[in-house]
Amino acid sequence: MIPFLDLKGVNLSHAEALRAAFDRVLQSGWFILGAETDAFEREWAEYCQAAHAVGVANGLDALALALRALDIGAGDEVLVPSNTYIATWLAVTQVGARPVPVEPDPRTYNIDPSRLEAAITPRTRAVMPVHLYGQSTDLDPILAVARRHGLRVIEDAAQAHGARYKGRRIGSHGDVVAWSFYPGKNLGALGDGGAITTDNAEIADRIRVLRNYGSRVKYHNEVIGWNSRLDELQAALLRAKLPFLDRENSHRASIADLYTRRLADLGLELPYISPDCVSAWHLYVVRHPQRDRLARALQDSGVGTVIHYPVPPHLQPAYSALGYSAGGFPVSEAMHREVLSLPLGPTLDLSQAEEVVAAIRAAL
Repeated sequence: MIPFLDLKGVNLSHAEALRAAFDRVLQSGWFILGAETDAFEREWAEYCQAAHAVGVANGLDALALALRALDIGAGDEVLVPSNTYIATWLAVTQVGARPVPVEPDPRTYNIDPSRLEAAITPRTRAVMPVHLYGQSTDLDPILAVARRHGLRVIEDAAQAHGARYKGRRIGSHGDVVAWSFYPGKNLGALGDGGAITTDNAEIADRIRVLRNYGSRVKYHNEVIGWNSRLDELQAALLRAKLPFLDRENSHRASIADLYTRRLADLGLELPYISPDCVSAWHLYVVRHPQRDRLARALQDSGVGTVIHYPVPPHLQPAYSALGYSAGGFPVSEAMHREVLSLPLGPTLDLSQAEEVVAAIRAAL
């Protein structure tokens, strides 16, 4: 069996460093908002080429707290991709705003900047692009539209740890960048975790207050806040793994290169990477009109795959009240019917990737 992602193997490869991090926290006797979180925030900000990082409990909270910090709420609209994981939309509705879907570029699967202005109304306050599958979205035209219309830009970078756009790491192009450290991410915790990065000191300060019950001094609450703090243990574990992130991303890229070379003649639609981008290769997503048949054949061959994602947000029952129906966003809907993610991770070796290729060739 070739698993889609061997999380046990990923973390066992860092076992010594993870145990040392655990022991450090255990011996400290301090478990919330301490030295480990402070250190990880500094290290993550430096890695992302951002001035500030703030650790929070998870990626969804990172997005929602960013919106709260920018005073986006009831009656406001936020432009979001029609093709994304539902967390992007959930953050918008959690603060009382309305998600307004915009179709993706069919090559990159990221939000199409040329479609943004048609979706803007007097209530639009922000754009929330997603760096899907590890490739940066085309940020310059998005930022240009935002500047013309006075909109905030909140980047969902949950899948883009280490990705670059025009030579610069993702981390501070927009007003705020939201991160998830869910265990399956390129930089994954051993539980939930998240962060925001930004070059804006005022925004970072507001999120620090909001994440901690609206307080910067214990028992003195300035605003109505949340309990959303990256705990000391997860911060320490993330610090242990961060020095290896670039090496692991490089290995992911080598697997992706093998797939691209060896699958080019099979009629699959393979990932397109813009010349302006360096992908983090969180996922290697192919597309085929008989996706479900291909997935079953690979499963029968012992190859694990995942569909990211089978149902677009606008067709989820959770968003039925918005009134969207099938056919409303045909570019996104076609993708969701046809995309399939192949095994990819830092513990997958090239011989296993060749086995995946052989299984696909046999299936097609």
